[in-house]
Amino acid sequence: MVTIKQVSEKAGVSSATVSRVINNTGTVKEKTRDAVMAAMAELGYRHNVVAASLASNKTHTIGYVVPELHGSFFGAMMGGTEQALRQAKKHMLIATGHSDANIEKEQIDALLSRRCDALILHVEAVSNDYLVSLVHQGVELVVVNRYIEEIGENCISLDNTLGGYLATRHLLEIGHTQIAYIAGSLFKDDAINRLNGHRKALAEANVAYQEGLTYEGNFQARSGTDGIRALLAKGAKFTAVACGNDEMASGAMIALREAGRRIPEDVSVIGYDNIDFASYLSPGLTTMDYPVQKIGSMAAHWVLERVYGHNRYDYEHILNPRLILRGTTCSPE
Repeated sequence: MVTIKQVSEKAGVSSATVSRVINNTGTVKEKTRDAVMAAMAELGYRHNVVAASLASNKTHTIGYVVPELHGSFFGAMMGGTEQALRQAKKHMLIATGHSDANIEKEQIDALLSRRCDALILHVEAVSNDYLVSLVHQGVELVVVNRYIEEIGENCISLDNTLGGYLATRHLLEIGHTQIAYIAGSLFKDDAINRLNGHRKALAEANVAYQEGLTYEGNFQARSGTDGIRALLAKGAKFTAVACGNDEMASGAMIALREAGRRIPEDVSVIGYDNIDFASYLSPGLTTMDYPVQKIGSMAAHWVLERVYGHNRYDYEHILNPRLILRGTTCSPE
C-alpha cells in the first residue's frame, strides 16, 4: 500500500503538505498541489478513510434520513444539501424512514453506528421527545421541515400554517367562497398545519368550514385525482380547490378535466411546494413556494459550521412561503 511518506518523497514536499492537500485544509500553492496530485496518481495512492477517521475522530460523512425517495420534493432538498457538502469535501449517506417511527429509529441508529459525524433528519413519525433526547445525548443533528421549540436552534422549517392560510386567502380575495381542500396525510405535521391555515383563512373571511369539502390524500398525485372524483361523486359544490402539495394538485387537474371542468374558468386550482414541474403544467400551476433546495443547503451549512468549524452562516430557522401566481386561478364566473 502506498503511503503518504512515499507520495511526499515523490512530490518533493513534506508529509504535512500532502496531508493538507488530501484533506483540503490549510493553504497550499497551486503548483505544489498539482505536484502532489500528480505523485498520487502516478503511485496509485488511495486515501485510507478509515485510518484517517480513527486518527481525527471524524468520518467526514453526514447521515440523511428522508421519508422516501419518490417525487421532486426530496430530490430538490437533498440536492441542495449534497451540493454544499460536496464543495466542502464531505459525504452523505441517505436512508429512508417511510414515515414509520420504528423504521426511522432503526435508520438513525444505523447511521450513528456507521460513525456519521452528524445527522440531517426529515422524519415524520418519531416523537418530538425522541429527537430532543438525541440532542441531549450529544448527537449533532439538524431537523428539517419540522420545528420543535425545545431544540429550535437545531431546526430549519417552513411556516406551513402561514402557507395554507395564504393559499386559501388568495382564492377568497379573487371571489371564491366554495373552496374544496385536498389535504396530505393528516398524521403529518405539515399536512395538519396547512389545513389549519386553510381553516384560519376561511374563518377570517366569515366563510364556514365544511367538512364535506375536505378530502384526505397522501401527498401523491393519484390521491388528488381520487379526491376530486370522491367530491364530485357525492355532489359537492365548489368553484376552487386548494391542494396540500403540487403533486395532488396535478392529479386534481386530471380529474377535473375528466369531469369536463375547465381550469380555471370552472374550477380554480392552487397547489403547494412550487416543485419544478408546476410551471410546466397547462396552465401553469398557481402555488405556494417552498424553498426546499435552500432548506437543504442551510441544513448542510448548519452541519459544516457546528461540526467542522466552517465560517458562520446566517440561518432562518422558520422560513416564510410566498404565493406564486400562474394560470390555474381566476375569479369565479
